[in-house]
Amino acid sequence: MGNELRFGPSHRWRVLGVGVAANGAVAAAFAGIPATAVFVRSGYQLSNATFGWVIGAMGLGLAVSELPWGLMTDWLGDRKVLLAGLSLTGVVLGLMALFVAPTAGIPTASFLAAGLLLVGIIGGSVNGSSGRAVMAWFQEGERGFAMSLRQMSVPAGGAVGALILPALARYLGFGAVYGVLAILCFAVAAFAWIWLHEPPMPPAVASRQSEPEPNPARGVLSNGQIWRTVCGLGALCVPQVVAVTFAAVFLNDIGHLGTAAISASIVTFQLGAAFTRVWSGRFTDRHRNRRSFLRACARATAAIFGSLALLVALASVAPGYAGPAIAVAVVLMIIGSTAASTWHGIAYTELATIAGMKHVGAALGLGNTFAFSTYFLTPLVIPLVLDVSAWQGVWFIAAAAALVASFLFPTPTSPDTGVFRRGPVTVWQQSTRNNS
Repeated sequence: MGNELRFGPSHRWRVLGVGVAANGAVAAAFAGIPATAVFVRSGYQLSNATFGWVIGAMGLGLAVSELPWGLMTDWLGDRKVLLAGLSLTGVVLGLMALFVAPTAGIPTASFLAAGLLLVGIIGGSVNGSSGRAVMAWFQEGERGFAMSLRQMSVPAGGAVGALILPALARYLGFGAVYGVLAILCFAVAAFAWIWLHEPPMPPAVASRQSEPEPNPARGVLSNGQIWRTVCGLGALCVPQVVAVTFAAVFLNDIGHLGTAAISASIVTFQLGAAFTRVWSGRFTDRHRNRRSFLRACARATAAIFGSLALLVALASVAPGYAGPAIAVAVVLMIIGSTAASTWHGIAYTELATIAGMKHVGAALGLGNTFAFSTYFLTPLVIPLVLDVSAWQGVWFIAAAAALVASFLFPTPTSPDTGVFRRGPVTVWQQSTRNNS
């Protein structure tokens, strides 16, 4: 009864704020440190090849740790895991500021890679734990919007990191870079300590929550719908990673755009993606059509990138049409990049809905394992495709991956199905029923 007295329904927005801040803090490191590439290479005296695997260590750490952290979240609860994860990430970054920053001596690439690997492994705790907390506090009809806001914090945190960290690296050194990231993690952990608690539950609901599961086999790893969703999620990450990673190269080499135009194009689709992520959450909450939306988003992405591949191929075989074809291709790339980044919050909400409260951490962790594996592998494969089949081959691969995703996502069902929709975490809805 303690939480019933302490927290009201409006407290869920503070919990969402903690989730947004936690994801943003890790994203600031994940996306912000690579933005200091010029200073990393010069400060640590790294070659391009060495820089690639050093920075990739952080993504590898996230990929391998997401599922174990998710399972631990389901076992220990979101509060303990999120507090431990944020605090330990802050400790590792603090130690890096003291011992891994290039000051008098230059640490080896192995020390830097080990530090970033640890940041990724421990930072992997944030996704599942913050997602479980948001799903617990928000009821059906709000969860898509809330999870989309939480998911939007990833590009937002990355943008803040990319904006601030290069200046810190240039003027104050990497001790300041790692130190600021450590302080950010500790600050978010302090707010989590104050605000992140289990939601209040009516006694009948709480007693059901403590009962053993009638069918323990319906866990994450034995649920076919969860496997279809995470495989679709991983496939649909391919066009997004291609666009985010290689957009600047394509716009420069094929579109012949200058630096200002390239930056404006990338900012345009990033802002578009941020808007559509929030819009998609509200839209699917209203219509209760998350699975249909995921399939439609995948098919639209496949159609756009397939058209982009055809236009680039046309420009290569018919030089007379190259100018108009490339102009349209640039526009399509911006639209396709937006579409390829719209669906994240919806996919994670549907994953949690399928899994139910007792498995939500593991489900979200498994989803992020597939997502970060795609982020790790795609940049290694695309240069090979580019060498063999030029840009039309790259965009065709992106379109094919999106099309495969549309068939992998589970078949749409009626709005009232799903473990989470019937589950005990719909706390305020259940309280209303009990009082009526």
